[in-house]
Amino acid sequence: AIVIFVLLSAALAWFAGRPMVRFAREPEAFRQWVAGHGVWGMAAYAGMVFLQVLVAIIPGEPLEIAGGYAFGAVWGTVLCLLGSILGSVAVFAVVRKWGIPLVEVFFPREKLEKLSFLRTSPKRTALLWLVFTVPGTPKDLLTYAVGLTDIKFSRFLLIVSVARFPSVITSTIGGSALGMANYKFAIIVFALTAVISLAGIAIYNYICRKKGKNE
Repeated sequence: AIVIFVLLSAALAWFAGRPMVRFAREPEAFRQWVAGHGVWGMAAYAGMVFLQVLVAIIPGEPLEIAGGYAFGAVWGTVLCLLGSILGSVAVFAVVRKWGIPLVEVFFPREKLEKLSFLRTSPKRTALLWLVFTVPGTPKDLLTYAVGLTDIKFSRFLLIVSVARFPSVITSTIGGSALGMANYKFAIIVFALTAVISLAGIAIYNYICRKKGKNE
């Protein structure tokens, strides 16, 4: 079953993921395609985000920006969150089913070992909430890693939906500003997001180092 999942993920990443990201990097063409497909275009976009979360090697940032560009900040955020929540639930389910051998398909063991504190830390929920909220942190890795813990599904669902909102909306607002040709505002949004992302990465690395030393 794991081999089949790996082969399917590789095929999806190659035949669907690459064209999907390339399409998302051409936001005007993406918006025209969406406008020509109505509700199906919205469903297709949510499906693209779902696929990006499931096949963790596909980058998510271009899709988030494209969503804001094509649908605006509100609907772009709603559709992006919907796709990411469904994708996260699917990841949680398959990791609970097949465990660490499946996770190691996408992430090397040394990265997973940095997150071993998630299995024992009494502050796990607070740490996950923080890391999922801040842009720039490896949320796809965390989504897979959390499935290896004994966290309750209801708590996991709350984190990947509510806590992820600030990270998503910064990208969709920037994409929406680009779509409205408000380039100054877009530059400000992306610059602030870059600063927050750098801070988020620093916080994430600090947490991993500190917790790793304590174990």
